[in-house]
Amino acid sequence: MEVRDVLRTIVASARELLDAEYAALGVPDDHGGFAQFVVDGVTDAQWKAIGPLPRQHGVLAAMLHRAEPERLADVRADPRFGGWPEAHPDLSDFLGLPIRDGDETLGALFLANKRCPKPEGSCGFTAEDEELLGILAQHAAIALTNARLYERSRELTIAEERSRLAHELHDAVSQKLFSLRLTAQAAAALVDRDPARAKGELQQVAYLAAEAADELRAAVVELRPAALDEDGLVHTLRTQIQVLDRAHAARVVFDSPGVRALPAAQEEAVLRVAQEALHNALRHSGAGLVTVTLARHGQGARLTVADDGRGFDPGRVHSAGRHLGLVSMRDRAAGVGGALTVTSAPGEGTTIDMEVPGG
Repeated sequence: MEVRDVLRTIVASARELLDAEYAALGVPDDHGGFAQFVVDGVTDAQWKAIGPLPRQHGVLAAMLHRAEPERLADVRADPRFGGWPEAHPDLSDFLGLPIRDGDETLGALFLANKRCPKPEGSCGFTAEDEELLGILAQHAAIALTNARLYERSRELTIAEERSRLAHELHDAVSQKLFSLRLTAQAAAALVDRDPARAKGELQQVAYLAAEAADELRAAVVELRPAALDEDGLVHTLRTQIQVLDRAHAARVVFDSPGVRALPAAQEEAVLRVAQEALHNALRHSGAGLVTVTLARHGQGARLTVADDGRGFDPGRVHSAGRHLGLVSMRDRAAGVGGALTVTSAPGEGTTIDMEVPGG
């Protein structure tokens, strides 16, 4: 699903398939360089010593601008060869070809130093190697396109969530601020002729201001990127739930018995589903208590968000074209190999269960 992981898988597979000492895959940018350049067969220390990513020139550029593969006995003898940094490994025989999607060049695969007996100055890569690499490049184009589409869909989802939060700010905080303004005007009008009533209005002003501040604080927490990498899923969830508990009239509690670390994509999906379920419970259900549980489930985990609110008929919600985020939550669960179930009925609260397989 992640472009960088796809690139690494492709280049490692190419090197193993053709038994080459070195392999690389470059994805071009629009400025004469490479947006990404992944290598296999070079240690991290060697790669760091080599320096900046290469530019699009020489044999590398040829792979990006031609549809045909290049098979060379000695890349150093090619007239297009322009040298390489001092720390760069010494390459001899070479095979490269573009990864294409129709007329678009997505990247180029480069292999060097075939591990086989070969006379000095001859190419160890064969026509059969070229054909195999061509087949791999076709699969690579599909995988790379899918990964790009997945990353784009995630970006769109983030944009949608931010749009939702903007609506929340407008609906909740803006309305409270409007009420606060009207109440303050009423207090000003009453202060001379009815000080007691003016005092009551000012107390209401203080109450509305506190509510608006809590709503704003909760929205800011949702907007802030989740610190999953630094804090982990459990800590991130606990922190957000503590803020929501303070910001809303309903009590929100969290329990996390025996949870183990999950793959990054699964942790993000669990967090987003928890946020959506909490949003529904706190904004729409009228619940007095919302319980969030994250527990170990086999090799993976199970998230449960349960409220004692008014509940609903899932079938009627779907037929009315309203989803309460259920479609998004199910898509997130399915996207990481998990499953999501919704249990609810009018007057009986709602329970969201999400299971993920772990790694």
